[in-house]
Amino acid sequence: MKLEAMAVNLPEVAGHPNRSPFRGVLTLVDEPSTKPPSGARGHRVILTRGAALTALPSLLGMAVDYVPSWDGHDSRRKCGIITHADVEGSRLRVAGYLFAKDFPEVERRMRECLPDAMGMSWELADAHVEDMRAEVWTLTRATFTGAAILLREKAAYRNTSFELAARSCRSITARPALRERVHAGTTRHFRDGVVPGREAGKENTWNHRQAKTWSR
Repeated sequence: MKLEAMAVNLPEVAGHPNRSPFRGVLTLVDEPSTKPPSGARGHRVILTRGAALTALPSLLGMAVDYVPSWDGHDSRRKCGIITHADVEGSRLRVAGYLFAKDFPEVERRMRECLPDAMGMSWELADAHVEDMRAEVWTLTRATFTGAAILLREKAAYRNTSFELAARSCRSITARPALRERVHAGTTRHFRDGVVPGREAGKENTWNHRQAKTWSR
């Protein structure tokens, strides 16, 4: 099983009151969503492995957010940060830190909820759809702009997950052999339906100009 991983390194601070390590499965690649995500006009979607790998750098440093009802997104209620992302098999996994001191209610909920109760939902921009006439939309390019923590049953992909690390854990880091530094310019942005190397009409673009355009 091939593992592709990227991470940004934050200095370790023992017992940091505002860092509560988390890990989760953000989405599945090359598999159709269980239900249509918001912004997909009622279509289920498939995020290709190639699109996910290309977009990994855009995920690092992005925030995780939540709503008190745990059933949606609020990009202005940012309660943590993603510092690690990898694709293992069909799972796109993430790890990072919850801002435990700033959002004690979120940490409390995560500690008190039943195992496997919580999931995650991605937020995308500049998503390119291979064929918008298809019943299931295939996303060939996208940029991650964040993610939400929500009830697993509310996510478009039911096999996502979110959990805090044991209290004794101080940090989550990538294995040294797999760690890569992310530099500016690692990803390219595609806007207004322009895809280099493709003739017009071969790939449709569904561009979102608001923060919540693609959220599942």
